[in-house]
Amino acid sequence: MAFDGEDAANLVARLNAELRDAEPQAILGAAIDLFGDKVAMVSSFGAESAVLLHMAAQIKPDIPVLFLDTGMLFGQTLDYRKSLVAKLGLTDVRDLRPQFQDLALHDTAGDLWKTNTDACCHIRKVLPLDRALEGFDGWITGRKRFQGGDRMRLQVVEQGETQIKFNPLANWTKEQLDAYAVEHDLPPHPLVAFGYPSIGCWPCTAPVEEGGDTRAGRWAGSDKTECGIHLDHATPATEVGGDI
Repeated sequence: MAFDGEDAANLVARLNAELRDAEPQAILGAAIDLFGDKVAMVSSFGAESAVLLHMAAQIKPDIPVLFLDTGMLFGQTLDYRKSLVAKLGLTDVRDLRPQFQDLALHDTAGDLWKTNTDACCHIRKVLPLDRALEGFDGWITGRKRFQGGDRMRLQVVEQGETQIKFNPLANWTKEQLDAYAVEHDLPPHPLVAFGYPSIGCWPCTAPVEEGGDTRAGRWAGSDKTECGIHLDHATPATEVGGDI
């Protein structure tokens, strides 16, 4: 479905008016009805991912699910991805990995995260996802307002740079997510039991004290709150040492 910026803005406004109070399943259904095979779900297979993945599997088990395998994920995340896909019956999960040439040029030693987390995320997450989303008109995320930070202002539908983004769980609370997981017997990510309420790459993820902010363990000690895939892609090439 081709549309220019004005068409996309009008569509996003209409969808938000129609779906702002809708249940997540209705938002998912609207995205799939609108874009069909041209919509993908992006999932980290993290602490709360099972809920949205289960909902999607009930509606369209062959929906493309894009999983960013950065090369720095916890082993528990990789095991969880495998077991959850089998349990839910998802049939089109695509593992996205950073390109060899990007790593060879900018992160030869695999320690870029120590000096420039933004550039590391750009190579290992932003660029692989941008490539994978080519050809899709929309994508679905698992972000929620209760996660805090910039997500507190999250809309159900957003206009991205080249696609329309759907956030079916934007309105849901942690209690609603937990209740859904219990109702449908969804297994938690194994690291949740060890104090990880939000899980990314192992070098940049830490446990959080009980009652702490959900995302406090992500890039702890820095001002960074997002990996970059949900931000305008303005990372200059100089941040990763050259043209990419």
